Amino acid sequence: MAGFLCRLGRLAFRRRWYVALLWVGVLACVGLSALRAPGTSDEEFSMPGIESQKAFDLMEERFPGAAADGATARLVFVAPDGQKVTATENKKAIEETVDALAGGSQVAGAADPFQAKAVSEDGSTAYATVTYKVKAAEVTDGSRTALERAADHARDAGLTVEAGGSAMDSGGGPGGVAEIVGVLVAAVVLLVTFGSLVAAGLPLLTAVIGVAVTMFTITLLGDALGLSTSTGTLAMMLGLAVGIDYALFVVSRYREERAKGRDPQEAAGLAVGTAGSAVVFAGLTVVIALAGLAVVGIPTLTKMGLTAAGAVVVAVLVALTAVPALLGFWPNAVLPRAARKGAIRKGAIRKGAIRKGSERGEKAGARTSADNLGTRWARFVLRRPLPVLLLGVLGLGALAVPMTGLQLGMPGDEAKPTSTTERRAYDALAEGFGPGFNGPLTIVADAKGAADPKAAVMAISDKIADTNGIVSVAPPHFNEAGDTAVFSATPSTSPTDERTKTLVKTIRDERPATESATGATFEVTGTTALNIDIAEKVQAALVPYLITIVGLAVILLLIVFRSVLVPLKAAVGFLLSVLAALGAVVVVFQEGHAASLFGVEQTGPIMSLMPIFLVGIVFGLAMDYEVFLVSRMRESYVHGETAREAVVSGFRHSARVVVAAALIMIAVFAGFIGESDSMIKMIGFGLATAVLLDAFVVRMALVPAVLGLLGDRAWWLPRRLDRILPVVDVEGEALSHRPSDAGTGIDADADAAVPAPVATLDEPAKTRI
Repeated sequence: MAGFLCRLGRLAFRRRWYVALLWVGVLACVGLSALRAPGTSDEEFSMPGIESQKAFDLMEERFPGAAADGATARLVFVAPDGQKVTATENKKAIEETVDALAGGSQVAGAADPFQAKAVSEDGSTAYATVTYKVKAAEVTDGSRTALERAADHARDAGLTVEAGGSAMDSGGGPGGVAEIVGVLVAAVVLLVTFGSLVAAGLPLLTAVIGVAVTMFTITLLGDALGLSTSTGTLAMMLGLAVGIDYALFVVSRYREERAKGRDPQEAAGLAVGTAGSAVVFAGLTVVIALAGLAVVGIPTLTKMGLTAAGAVVVAVLVALTAVPALLGFWPNAVLPRAARKGAIRKGAIRKGAIRKGSERGEKAGARTSADNLGTRWARFVLRRPLPVLLLGVLGLGALAVPMTGLQLGMPGDEAKPTSTTERRAYDALAEGFGPGFNGPLTIVADAKGAADPKAAVMAISDKIADTNGIVSVAPPHFNEAGDTAVFSATPSTSPTDERTKTLVKTIRDERPATESATGATFEVTGTTALNIDIAEKVQAALVPYLITIVGLAVILLLIVFRSVLVPLKAAVGFLLSVLAALGAVVVVFQEGHAASLFGVEQTGPIMSLMPIFLVGIVFGLAMDYEVFLVSRMRESYVHGETAREAVVSGFRHSARVVVAAALIMIAVFAGFIGESDSMIKMIGFGLATAVLLDAFVVRMALVPAVLGLLGDRAWWLPRRLDRILPVVDVEGEALSHRPSDAGTGIDADADAAVPAPVATLDEPAKTRI
């Protein structure tokens, strides 16, 4: 592996123009094709294997054409204090508003609230339902403007008017302030880390290239594969973070090899052969974690995972090819300032000058460099491994405690800020019609086997109406065949209330007796029941998912590190960090502590899909840091250092880069906390917290503490297993025995020696092969 990647790195460095043109060509091809593509789809969310989905499928079968996929909007009218919407002037204003809405070019119909009996008992609130001929994503800004203008007419009459529904969702998708903030913070971190504008800009440039290729590809394939805008958001989030980090590791290793006096081409090859090997295996763990989302059995989740995995693959390819190619264009500009100054002599670069300049650069920053801080920290932990281990485990355990009270759900408009009209419409309906009005249950009764279908359906309706927690039941609506009916039941509690979940369970538990008495069957569906079913399915899939990805990753790390205990330690550390991060999410988003600090205006259950997203993504990223940090320790150990010395060496070489990579990840993910979408906000917070805990507590504290306690036992591997496992040489041991002279430019893969490349700061090295 290391030898192959080393040759790839040198080839990319030598043929930099070809590599650069190749990536520009790929970007141009997918970009131009994406401009002509239909774009991402508005595919309906589906969840095979749950009752809510089965009921919905039955509705589509028995009521053909009834389950229209057109967008809807709900206009809510609230009379001034002391008045009613049925008052003459108010009623006239509402009717005129509805008439104005019905004439819209995209509108299929607008229901008059007075004819549809959509007026609250106290007469304070009414609502009009507007249906559209097109899907939510196809509703134009002009149609939304017409809705607002019609609402303004009622407002002028003194009514309070708010709007909700799918037609109000203007989409948006990925791209915006969050990404810009993340990139800017990443730029500052890279500049501080490298002290060079070129070295800081190169990882940003390659990450943007990778993300652009990914996003254009998603747009190109979106309609054919049913990829949504939310799919692209996750891919962008991960692609940007890992793209910067992977390039960061390669550039850092290149600078390290140049500091040893190697010529640019050889340094690029060794950087890709060593750090690139870690990039490959780190990327592979992320891909395993994301592809493993298919275990859950949710098609949308599977697509999001596979798309994000594709973004990671692109980031790895860019790091292995585009990064060494760009280093070929600026071989010296990425070096520290002292190294660049010391390397110039009469306009030429000489090996001795490089070495001396680099050494001066290293010595000049020795007192303040993060590398030496990392060395001192590693020695501190090794002197006190047990207290550090206990403190870290207890701290993460305390953070994880709130996770035991985790409540899953799918918050809707009630989770949006009060500044949005959708949230105000939700609150007005809850106040006027009761908290359960926003989440009615839909009952689908199949009376095909009943002797008297209508009587059987009415018996089912009466039984559900008598259930504690149901405030009203609408009259059933039969299909043309008269053997299937649909009706709604309104709970007394809100859609996200735990009592509503209990109510749905009670109705389903009492179903056998009802079905036995009537000869008809029924199922419970609707948005509320669907969200409850999703939460239960995700909870049931979480443990199998964990077993799958942890098991595969442990095997992969077993091959990489040739150790039994190191992979197990990595898995346990991941579990600690992810549970602590979930606990922090519960504290902020569910319990409301410090919620305003993160822009959370309404607390409630955690998004059903969020924990499994967090587990998958954080697992991959945690293994990233494990591979990057511990591979340097393994490299030092293989080259003859003691177990404790290897820990110190690993921190001396990798601490600064790992810290910078973690800060970049945190910055990118934290930027998404500012998004209005509650799930993206929650994922951004959870990922930023998890990376913070995993990088700075688990990898920087618990890892050296455990390795210090284990000593040589950390690298133990049974002989029988040693013979079975393939040798991948991720630490690049084979490269140290390769017959190549960095000073003369002799390459073992070339037929003859070549002169050392000559370059200035403004002109890249030129080597004739």
